[in-house]
Amino acid sequence: MGDSAMTVVAIFLAAILMFVFPLMTMADRKDDIVTLTIRSETETYVETIATTGMTTKDAYDNYIESIASTGNAYDVDITVQVLDENPSKKETSAVKTIGDNVYLTMYTTQVLDALNKGTLVLKEGDIVTISVKNKNETIGTQLRNFLYKVTGNNSSTVTATATKMVTTNGQ
Repeated sequence: MGDSAMTVVAIFLAAILMFVFPLMTMADRKDDIVTLTIRSETETYVETIATTGMTTKDAYDNYIESIASTGNAYDVDITVQVLDENPSKKETSAVKTIGDNVYLTMYTTQVLDALNKGTLVLKEGDIVTISVKNKNETIGTQLRNFLYKVTGNNSSTVTATATKMVTTNGQ
């Protein structure tokens, strides 16, 4: 009787080692690939905004479609810090600036409203930040959550953040 119980336990452990761990490894690899894709697309989009000084609704929609092609749903937060040079004063005899510049912040809803009205035009010195986080649980996250209920660790999510300063005035 004792030998049969040990055999059942051994078969159960062998099944876990043969099926669950490889499945978790493959799911984690897929999450890594998706994370790399999201980071790459986000950095490319932010770089395009920074080098052209503008973005359009079509460019934003193309970006959203490219990250959605990974099969996940995402929360995309866009922050644009617009440089307001009014508080700083320039000396007349030199190109020296006295005082600090101030940044006025536009958040996601304001940026999307501007994109719906047309092109969002930025100027040199503005800062663009895009943060992306997945809304749904991937298979890798579900498997990790199951395993971590046993071990007590937290799971990670698919995220990406990119920030660039605009280097040219938009037209």
